Amino acid sequence: MEETGSRLREIARRRKLTSALDASRRRRRLAALQSRSERFLDSVTLDAVRRLAEALGATRGDGEDRIYAIGDVHGCANLLIELLDRICDVHPKSSSTKLIFLGDLVDRGPNSAEVIAIVRALEELMPAGAVDCLMGNHERMMIDWLNDGDELWLINGGHETMASFGFDKGAPNIPGDVMGWLERRPTWREDALRIYVHAGLRPGVPVDKQRDRDRLWIREGFLDVDYDFGKHVIHGHTPSLIGPERRPFRTNIDTGAVYGGALTAAVLDDRMPAPIDFFQVPAGP
Repeated sequence: MEETGSRLREIARRRKLTSALDASRRRRRLAALQSRSERFLDSVTLDAVRRLAEALGATRGDGEDRIYAIGDVHGCANLLIELLDRICDVHPKSSSTKLIFLGDLVDRGPNSAEVIAIVRALEELMPAGAVDCLMGNHERMMIDWLNDGDELWLINGGHETMASFGFDKGAPNIPGDVMGWLERRPTWREDALRIYVHAGLRPGVPVDKQRDRDRLWIREGFLDVDYDFGKHVIHGHTPSLIGPERRPFRTNIDTGAVYGGALTAAVLDDRMPAPIDFFQVPAGP
């Protein structure tokens, strides 16, 4: 009996120590996040992101998986926060949560630095693997300008992005941690039912043999045919101001947030390849 009591006390002691270590790790992680994000997020926005991450990350995950694919944000930080809040309000608490951003976080809109900080904060605060962000052609242009001086970025919204980081026109010093994060973005993802990509895919080419340039830029040859890639393709890149474009083998969720349309999230589950619903936040006044 005494031996059993001793074992139970030891188990309780270890659990208490583990809990204290976890709490310490959380405090250090939040401190690092605060230090990194406070450059671009005001305290109200950072608190909102923390609340959203806590709410979405606290789901039990004993129900069906629920994935939210989010279209081209293009520096529209207020729309992104509102969309995430909408997702949080309606997300089934028994379902696990995954957020997939389809790229083009940056350019044209006024708050690209803030958008990147929001996504990175969510990635840091939510469970591992719960947030994934793809590279878009605008992130690629941004990287190419900073590495090689390619001015294509500047005439496609780069000046607005630079301003959002607090730099004058032409200043190349985007923070190194931001550029490192952008350069690590994948150009595609897939699960059992779907392929996620920024722009699209080249018909007739195996999915894993596609060129990154096509994944980031393609329109002609992808949008004008209905081609079965073996899985449903979720993409953005080409604005559709009348709403999500639903085709037999693909769904386009770039609904032109930065052009006065809406920011869209496709709601996906593990039962059917195509979206089961859409959440939208209009960009109107």
